[in-house]
Amino acid sequence: MTFTVLTIFPELIDSFLDTGMIRKALEKELISCSSVNIRDFAEGKHKVTDDRPYGGGCGMVMKPEPLAKAIRSAKEASSSSKTILLTPQGTPFNQKRAHHLSTYDGLILVCGRYEGVDERICHELVDEEISIGDFVLTGGELAAMVIIDAVVRLIPGVLGGALSASQDSFEDQLLEYPHYTRPYSFEGQDVPEVLISGDHARIDRWRLEASLKRTFLRRPELLSEKKMTRPEIDILKKWCIEIGKIIQAQS
Repeated sequence: MTFTVLTIFPELIDSFLDTGMIRKALEKELISCSSVNIRDFAEGKHKVTDDRPYGGGCGMVMKPEPLAKAIRSAKEASSSSKTILLTPQGTPFNQKRAHHLSTYDGLILVCGRYEGVDERICHELVDEEISIGDFVLTGGELAAMVIIDAVVRLIPGVLGGALSASQDSFEDQLLEYPHYTRPYSFEGQDVPEVLISGDHARIDRWRLEASLKRTFLRRPELLSEKKMTRPEIDILKKWCIEIGKIIQAQS
């Protein structure tokens, strides 16, 4: 899979590509990833990429000419790639969206700056607009890194364990269960006994119940969207019985 990041700060992307999982994926040639400096497509001595907005107002807007040339150049190099503009106005990014993006041959990620990009760029040159959350960043570079990281780890062979990605939070509309490692006892808190029992059926059951409990307490809306399995339904029924007993005792 090919990733191309269009930015006026390529050094931010280059440092990201030289770390951890992304670097290993590049070394294994499971992905290819590069940054493109939008300023290289700007005219004039100072390579200006922004200008004042029509109609007045604060801030600056990214000019359409350099962006258009940069996007078209990236498309020529990777014609099957989808072009995505990172913007607060875009479709919210989530794990389901990450899976969808991982099916593409490549992504061209356009990093906005200042007050945003000239609207005319979005009409013909951008396939999708994506937001990583309801907040505003200085630029789209961090959003591009988030998307690359989330998508790359879904590519077969990138993660060490074959099941690592499939057991992550949000993969099945559940938050991931708690994790523990050595030492067994830390500041008065012990690892749950079931995890050292060696009984894998009990461990799997504990992890499923812990995931359900964590999701119910922290992100209950995820459960309303989830198609429950029979073991999950059984756990919820058990909770209902226990909660009913507590209510009955109080009344």
